[in-house]
Amino acid sequence: MLSRDSYSMPTSLSCEFYHGPSLVSWLALVMLARAVFFLLVLLHTLVRVQGQYESCKSLLATDEGSVWEQHACQPKPQSMKEFMRIHVEPPGITCGNPPERFCTLENPYLCSDECDASNPDLAHPPQLMQDRERGGLVTYWQTQTWRRYPEPLLANITLSWNKSLELTGDIEITFVYGRPTAMALEKSLDYGQTWQPYQFYADDCLEVFGMPSQRARDLTASNATRVICTELYSRWVGAKGDKVVRFEARTRFTIFAGHRLHDMDSLRARFESNKGLRDFFTFTNLRLRLLKPALGGTYVQRDNLLKYFYAISNIEVPSR
Repeated sequence: MLSRDSYSMPTSLSCEFYHGPSLVSWLALVMLARAVFFLLVLLHTLVRVQGQYESCKSLLATDEGSVWEQHACQPKPQSMKEFMRIHVEPPGITCGNPPERFCTLENPYLCSDECDASNPDLAHPPQLMQDRERGGLVTYWQTQTWRRYPEPLLANITLSWNKSLELTGDIEITFVYGRPTAMALEKSLDYGQTWQPYQFYADDCLEVFGMPSQRARDLTASNATRVICTELYSRWVGAKGDKVVRFEARTRFTIFAGHRLHDMDSLRARFESNKGLRDFFTFTNLRLRLLKPALGGTYVQRDNLLKYFYAISNIEVPSR
């Protein structure tokens, strides 16, 4: 039996048992928890970003042989027309206010068509350049007629996306009732603060712009970013002929990627090493300057100015 004197509480052991973790231990736990939290946030962000890119792989040669390496691709190219904001100037250039009749170059003396902004069935507002046409029904934006001739009939169409885009295919503008006799395509890299020419179009480049006529297919690696004037899309081909005006980006891509664009890696490598080339196909805004309407292959006929105007049904801008 233990005596009262021989029994004593192990005080030091009791103190260790009741003391909680030290301050250092608490700090370590807090830092670990924060590290885990930030790691989870980072992983979540990477998953979201990776989801916006295609999954690509490249065949690499190593000492052990050829292996496939997985990596993220560029964002998928897509049509940007549904995301663009359209601004048309000068104010009042869109037809319909007040209502007016117009003819077509195909039937220049049958002026039975009408544009009326107050009637949805007869209105031709700017948003019809980017809508989805269904059932074969062509919708289009249209300007006033050239009733104030000889004052020039001018119109600007500014397309904005509020972000930087990289062109991945041809820009295509589809006109109705004939393509313009003269127009210019411009681009901006700074959200419309400054503008630079992208391409000129005319039935006579030398007369209208003081430039010789050229075609994109004649360009080479040394002048792939040259701003040219082309007569390919401005000469009259009939009311039912080709209605599309193009900026031929794909033709310029073939200079580096081959005729069928089979070597896109070479094009991408050029983009990475040549800032000027990359910037040429980059933009934040585009602007169409319509300078002279289709004339039907002849001179302006003063006795019937109601057949001269601009009309655009669609604008395609494939980009990423």
